[in-house]
Amino acid sequence: MNKTIIEPSKGWQFIDFKELLRYKDLLYFLTVRGIKAKYAQSVLGVGWAIIQPLFTTIVFTVVFGGLANVDSDGMPYILFSYLALWPWNYFSGTLSESANSLVANANMITKVYFPRLILPLSAIFSKLLDFIISFIILLVLLIYFRVSPGWTLVFLPLLLVQLMFTSLGIGMILSAMAVQYRDVKYALTFIVQLILYLAPVVYSTTAVPNEWQFVYSLNPMVGVIEGIRAMFLDRPIPWEWIWPGSIIAVGVFVFGLFYFRRMEKVFADVA
Repeated sequence: MNKTIIEPSKGWQFIDFKELLRYKDLLYFLTVRGIKAKYAQSVLGVGWAIIQPLFTTIVFTVVFGGLANVDSDGMPYILFSYLALWPWNYFSGTLSESANSLVANANMITKVYFPRLILPLSAIFSKLLDFIISFIILLVLLIYFRVSPGWTLVFLPLLLVQLMFTSLGIGMILSAMAVQYRDVKYALTFIVQLILYLAPVVYSTTAVPNEWQFVYSLNPMVGVIEGIRAMFLDRPIPWEWIWPGSIIAVGVFVFGLFYFRRMEKVFADVA
């Protein structure tokens, strides 16, 4: 009897798009399962995707915009902070989901073969629903403050690609590490809270000293946040903040992909 043995690819190899395409149904199933699992037996359901960022924005507005009197570049602080929290919540949420995706699905990994990359990918896609729903609050704020986005909004997809590349790249690295080092799961909450203040979420980039601004712009989330603010507020796009982070985002994505593929052969052994 002929036997077919399926083995993971060896070495530092790139993504196999044909293989992912063959397993697109599994990717769809895991994405939907991730959405249902989050809101199952929840009274408010997807309403939490609106309540959570809204209350966070209100707290930031009271603490940083009111008590600390943080500069908001001449715009209402609640709008200033929400334009940053909108992409930031997606970024932080995908990190948490993708970092734990392999460990949470250890039973699947040890019993059947499928492209392991599907697990962090499903985490990235399942969070898109929250991202889209949170956009409703942004529209309400724009209407309330009578702010109209300019034509530069056509560049928004580029920033969203940068956001997803950054999220998936770091997510693949953390998920691969979490299989061998369970400390990643416990340290992730602290790390996400820490890096929140390394991005211009509660403060403006003008607060960063001039001699540190280029180094600061290497953080991909800096360009994403400042670019989104500029596009929705009809201001000049700060390309000087965007292009350094774009290069880093692509680099992180490529490294994360190669690192994930490299570690893929040991997932079933240590999961």
